[in-house]
Amino acid sequence: MALKILAIGKKHEPWVAEGIERFSKRLQPAYGAEWVLLAHSSLNGLSARHDESGRLLNRLNANDYVILLDERGQQLDSPAVARVLDQQLANGRKIVLTIGGAYGVDDSVRQRADLMWSLSKLVFPHQLVRLILIEQLYRAQAINLGHPYHHE
Repeated sequence: MALKILAIGKKHEPWVAEGIERFSKRLQPAYGAEWVLLAHSSLNGLSARHDESGRLLNRLNANDYVILLDERGQQLDSPAVARVLDQQLANGRKIVLTIGGAYGVDDSVRQRADLMWSLSKLVFPHQLVRLILIEQLYRAQAINLGHPYHHE
């Protein structure tokens, strides 16, 4: 699979798992997503952020194209996300979409990211972010394949 979603947090809650499964089944192999969930740190605050950031970085390869979901990132519309994914897939790079924990990530993860993407100015629970993300991956696939799922 060319896409990996690396997230800090507990396993998908049932209502999220159902939605993730629904959109995952629709993804073609080029857009197939592997989920890697890393447990929350047992620490708090900045210590937790540092611990979780280190564990995220340890899961990245040097040639991965890293997209960090971060509130400080760029707000992209769906066609722009589709273009980014299409370009990186055409370049043969593995795309790793990264979601930090409750305390966010430290600057080392931001510096490693090739793209910082903000889903919204709103704050969402992590479980909901996962569902929104997989739907947007499906939408990007539909846009790139000319499927009518996305309406302009």
